[in-house]
Amino acid sequence: MDDTFPDPDADVASVAPETLKRRIDDGEPVTLLDVRATSEFEEWHIDGDSVEVVNVSYFELLEGVDDHLDRIPAGDPTVVVCAKGGSSEYVAGQLVDAGRDAVNLERGMQGWARLYEYHELAVDTDATVAQYQRPSSGCLAYMVVSDGEAAVVDPLRAFVHEYVQDARAMGAEVTYALDTHVHADHVSGARELAAETGARVVLPEPAVERGVEYDVDYETVADGDVLSIGDVEVDVLHTPGHTSGMTSYLVDGSVLLTGDGLFTESVARPDLEGADEEAARAAAGELHETLQSTVLSLDDDVLVAPAHFSDAATARADGTHTARLGDLVERMDALSMDRESFVEFILSDMPPRPANYEEIIATNLGRRDTADEEAFELELGPNNCAASSDAMTSD
Repeated sequence: MDDTFPDPDADVASVAPETLKRRIDDGEPVTLLDVRATSEFEEWHIDGDSVEVVNVSYFELLEGVDDHLDRIPAGDPTVVVCAKGGSSEYVAGQLVDAGRDAVNLERGMQGWARLYEYHELAVDTDATVAQYQRPSSGCLAYMVVSDGEAAVVDPLRAFVHEYVQDARAMGAEVTYALDTHVHADHVSGARELAAETGARVVLPEPAVERGVEYDVDYETVADGDVLSIGDVEVDVLHTPGHTSGMTSYLVDGSVLLTGDGLFTESVARPDLEGADEEAARAAAGELHETLQSTVLSLDDDVLVAPAHFSDAATARADGTHTARLGDLVERMDALSMDRESFVEFILSDMPPRPANYEEIIATNLGRRDTADEEAFELELGPNNCAASSDAMTSD
């Protein structure tokens, strides 16, 4: 427990983040008391269809919980949550002393942010395509495996060991570490993955033009290039709009790894590279052209596999956040808008920019030296890389 918080008088049990996530996924009723500051809670917190969550800050509870019990729901048990598991353990102990059934979330929201889940796509391809899901932020990464070779697309630095272990378990060598673009919401693990495995770091050529300053060798790809991973080919498609260098990878003609260009419930926001509204407007127009001329020219059966999912997304039967391109066209209004309507729609209601996005971009360009623990802290919270999903899809 964090030494800055007093020890609870009662013995307090803890629940592991993995266990809590499993309960939520199974639809079990879950009651949460989040004792972080209101601003932190409003920025990001644990939620779900079966979750009842209340925010009462730790500082309100320092003198005891008795005067606040009417605000704190009684769960079976109530799971108390804070940033790192210190203050929540103390509050959980106070609740136990007051006769409530309460437990502490082990390692708090930082423990929640360490959750990382593996799901294989049910798709007709000669490769195994796996999606990695980070529930705390909605970040998605991918591993493509064929004939003893593996490529990891949009790897997160915090989870490099996961990719290495999984590739080894599948009898594959990681030969490529690819990014779809210069990310603004999480720290890329491409360089660390290459250092661990000897993989070739691959960046989109237009992304490098933003001023990449890596201290390791890397290769670039451009629109029309083809990469080989074992027995499958990966086509490189330049798909700008979210950023100038945004690039998608079409795996075996069947799975389109769209990065942050197109999600299963929304499209990209265009304002994380340009410094003003004029630049964002131009990028939104470019995104419309990308979607209409490049993405929507593909077969309806191509499976769209994005780099993020939001609370509005619904997983497929295989557990992945993917969708047939044809299904997205049918239900997503933005994909049928003309350019002017699309631009106005996208710019009308964008969420706040990702926290610390300038520092994260500088880190991913190689211009900022960021240690692992600081990198993890920088990327905590929601991703916010999509345009608002409100009214984005048709009923």
